[in-house]
Amino acid sequence: MRRPIIAGNWKMNTNVAEAIALVRLIKDDLDKMDGIDKVLCPPFVSLAPLAELLCGASVALGAQNLFFEEKGAYTGEISAPMLAPLCRYVIIGHSERRQYFGETDEMVNKKVITALRHGLIPILCVGENLEQNERGETRVVVERQAERCLMGVTDSDLEGMVIAYEPIWAIGTGRPATGEGANEVIGFIRALLAKRYGRQVADRVRLQYGGSVTAANIAEFVSQAEIDGALVGGASLKAREFVSIVDVTAKIKGKRD
Repeated sequence: MRRPIIAGNWKMNTNVAEAIALVRLIKDDLDKMDGIDKVLCPPFVSLAPLAELLCGASVALGAQNLFFEEKGAYTGEISAPMLAPLCRYVIIGHSERRQYFGETDEMVNKKVITALRHGLIPILCVGENLEQNERGETRVVVERQAERCLMGVTDSDLEGMVIAYEPIWAIGTGRPATGEGANEVIGFIRALLAKRYGRQVADRVRLQYGGSVTAANIAEFVSQAEIDGALVGGASLKAREFVSIVDVTAKIKGKRD
């Protein structure tokens, strides 16, 4: 059985005071929800104060990125050893990192390996853009990304990872994929993992959907057999909405699993 997981990606939103205020609004409600992993990924500047605020809580923290070197003259970057004492997860390969900062599959792969080496759980993002989708290239793109980004990842490493299918055309556009469509692609990703790592390993990997997820549509996604949760963007900045997303997921996946 795969434990469901909902992660909130706050992106470049909230200062430290706002981050603390938001966590205080949702912490107690999230803490009451069993059988599901809850992850908050604030900006780097808020990780330390939120780690203190969430000490002893069931809500985990994640970073939004890392660099693949451990230290050195890399102005503006954050390393895995810096993050490891503060958080448990790290988002890697988000489409915005690829689009705006030129991250390649090879760079993403280095980051995945580095995160694993330091005990962080990667949330690896894959997904096609609108043009690729319209040309019917979704599977080709996703397969290429998965193959390159997982180079050197062992069976045991993979079982602890999370992979998020994030169709770029659905991120922040208000135009989400359908539950059935997302489930089909995520099932394809699981089949790719089974081919490479074996069915038993693939069946234990948690796969999320991400892209304009809201409280109104989360049930459509998590009611699908292959989808184990969601990577939530803008809706994770709205206290009641994010709590509702986690609650709906816990109830639906609890019934199915």
